[in-house]
Amino acid sequence: MEDLLAILPPEEVISIKLRNLYAREGFQFYKLSSFEEYDYFLENRSFLSADEVITFTGNDGRLMALKPDVTLAIVKNTAAGEERKVYYNEDVYRHSRESGEYKRIHQIGLEVLGKIQRTTQADVIGLALKSLEVAGAGSLDLSHMQLAECFLNVFEDQNQKEAARSALQRKSPHEMDKVAKLAGLSEEWQGRLNQLCQLSGEINEALRQLEKLAAGLPDAQKPLAELAAINEHFSDKCKNVSLRIDLAILNDIDYYNGLIFQGFLEGLPEAVLYGGRYDRLLEKNGNPEGAIGFAMYLNDLNELDHAPEAATENKEEWLNVALPKGRMGDKVYECFKDAGIVSDGIFDDSRKLIFEDPLQKIRFFLVKPSDVDSYVDHGAADIGVAGKDVLLESDAQVLELLDLAFGKCWLAVAGKKDFAADPAKSLKVATKYPNITRAYYAEQSQAVELIHLHGSIELAPLLELSDVIVDIVETGTTLKENGLTILQKIEPSSARLICNQASWRFKNERISALVEKVRQTI
Repeated sequence: MEDLLAILPPEEVISIKLRNLYAREGFQFYKLSSFEEYDYFLENRSFLSADEVITFTGNDGRLMALKPDVTLAIVKNTAAGEERKVYYNEDVYRHSRESGEYKRIHQIGLEVLGKIQRTTQADVIGLALKSLEVAGAGSLDLSHMQLAECFLNVFEDQNQKEAARSALQRKSPHEMDKVAKLAGLSEEWQGRLNQLCQLSGEINEALRQLEKLAAGLPDAQKPLAELAAINEHFSDKCKNVSLRIDLAILNDIDYYNGLIFQGFLEGLPEAVLYGGRYDRLLEKNGNPEGAIGFAMYLNDLNELDHAPEAATENKEEWLNVALPKGRMGDKVYECFKDAGIVSDGIFDDSRKLIFEDPLQKIRFFLVKPSDVDSYVDHGAADIGVAGKDVLLESDAQVLELLDLAFGKCWLAVAGKKDFAADPAKSLKVATKYPNITRAYYAEQSQAVELIHLHGSIELAPLLELSDVIVDIVETGTTLKENGLTILQKIEPSSARLICNQASWRFKNERISALVEKVRQTI
């Protein structure tokens, strides 16, 4: 057996070890059909992390789906009132956010369906911790949907509540401040919500902070008690995997009703384990019982360094920073220098793209402004600075920790002064922001024809290529010089300090200290 394990890739070795672990804990192996009827996945589309499902027509004319999700299939094939403890080892097929193509995802995971007690939750969390530990050193971050809703329910307006939810998910205190002030919340509550966005850390300390922030909130005691029970159960049982709390981890409230969690491994840029309590999915399927489970994604585990010395090496890690080329990058460097984060003179050789400060253990990459979020999202950089316009356009899965308050401008619709839209026609819009433009006009219920340009956007309406443009506007001088004017403002933009999801967990102390030093200089 050891000889076999020695020649298998890490993904397969970890899969075998996890299957043995789950079987020893009394879980039954569950094998899914490769295909299910598409209608079922369509009815539960918002539960899926992927936007599209691979479909085909069967011999009998039914529209079938190639497995996009395992949990949905297990729930569909579980009778109401039936109690189950199952594990699976399956490939699913989803649309990749990064490449735009479909990809195979190797998942191994488990589900418990039936009466879910606190001991059941603790058992599942314990198996999630052990699963991560099989693969390496890491972090399991807990959140709670009901507790997050207790905080978000202070917003009476639904649009403001959704804006606050987005701010919490991105760990953006500046965005939370904005929506809290707009909602007319008291200074005390503005402060609480600001702290909630920044809250993240080891379960003991984070739970103490949460209890203070939730003081006086209706219905907060039950979810706090659930988190406290987990803390007590695992207080001395975590070795290579830390147990943390971070309420920025949120999911669809229509399906998830309680504890949710994500697992991260050192060396990988995004979460590899996703789980939670999803009683509401069962309710939608006519099942009054509860359910909790998780899936671990194995595809990227071959990239981890599994050498024994890698886990024990005591090395001081560098902090990698992606900076936009040009004036904004220069301004960020000056800001970091004023904050005492970086030494003077490291950018003297203007021909280089990588600059290192050995004294401060910080490394800068100069990249195209529109690429900063990609470098951070994929983990090549721990943090970076990007305009809000870039983040809105790409929807990169990064944390937005700080508004640096420079590079201010507006995303706006502009056109000729006398332009009037014809409601009977599609509006022709030229832009280098197709995603922002599409979303903005969808909210207006306005049909548009997009023309994707990369430069000299102002020319488009002058040459009648488009009716209007969507672009960033700083002073408006260029528009005026070309006989154009702002017709509608969409969203303000400025430079934002962003962070990779995994780096936030594993380099939290350094990044938090950096953010605080920069905050004091702006």
